[in-house]
Amino acid sequence: MKARITKIISKTYTLYLEDGRMVEAQLAGRLRLQVRPVAGDEVEAEEYSGQWVVEKVLPRRTYLVRPACANVDQALIVMSVKDPDFSVTLIDRLSFLIVHAGIEPVLIVTKCDLGINAETEARIREYENGPMKVIRSGKDYLDPRLAGILKGKISVLTGQSGAGKSSLLNHLEPSFHLATQEISKALGRGRHTTRHNELHQVAGGLVADTPGFSSLDFSHIEKEELAEDVLEFRPYLGKCRFNDCVHQNEPGCAVKKAVEEGKIPAVRYESYLEVLKMIQMRKQQY
Repeated sequence: MKARITKIISKTYTLYLEDGRMVEAQLAGRLRLQVRPVAGDEVEAEEYSGQWVVEKVLPRRTYLVRPACANVDQALIVMSVKDPDFSVTLIDRLSFLIVHAGIEPVLIVTKCDLGINAETEARIREYENGPMKVIRSGKDYLDPRLAGILKGKISVLTGQSGAGKSSLLNHLEPSFHLATQEISKALGRGRHTTRHNELHQVAGGLVADTPGFSSLDFSHIEKEELAEDVLEFRPYLGKCRFNDCVHQNEPGCAVKKAVEEGKIPAVRYESYLEVLKMIQMRKQQY
């Protein structure tokens, strides 16, 4: 029977079977030397004399190292308009990493009821006019698209501490209050998180209880790859004069031209240049 791993503690695997049952299972001996299963993995399992055994780990669509989680569909970047302040730098760096992992980034702007200053409103509108899905929320206002955001998907939540991740989950499923308190604690622990990863059922989907992308580590990205991770750049890639253009100082750059014409927000391009320089400096050190 096909199943999804939702929790791993030591050698015990909690499985969500395709018929809706939750069972505990062990790993077949021959799999222990193969790929190490993680939460989110799709598997084939069989029952032998009342004991479930994971027989096969199915191919992964996506894989995150931190948090260790497979087949993640989307990462919700939770960012408040104030307390803490809205950070374009953090949103962009997180979205670059998320896209690089093959996962869809979704920006959730929280605390909109507290009022939005002109500069923050302008930055939010740039995201809304771009390729990333943006959803606003606040105490007195919930975007109707928020209701189905988790349904049928595996999601990780990331963003600022104090931006309202647990409140967001409570909005999505009020009956889940107790479990969201546990998620809230895990999300707030930073790198010192739980020893196991777990997927919780929330609003028709599964949510990882570990902080997604807790370290903004770009060490696995090459300078030639970074531009592909900027969603706004994609219509212009491959149109530069030079094939090896990294959109920095080269003449005939289609990306820089799009920035100058206002087709790509200047702040997004600045975020790209900052990360590109980080990658280039790392290469020079080696």
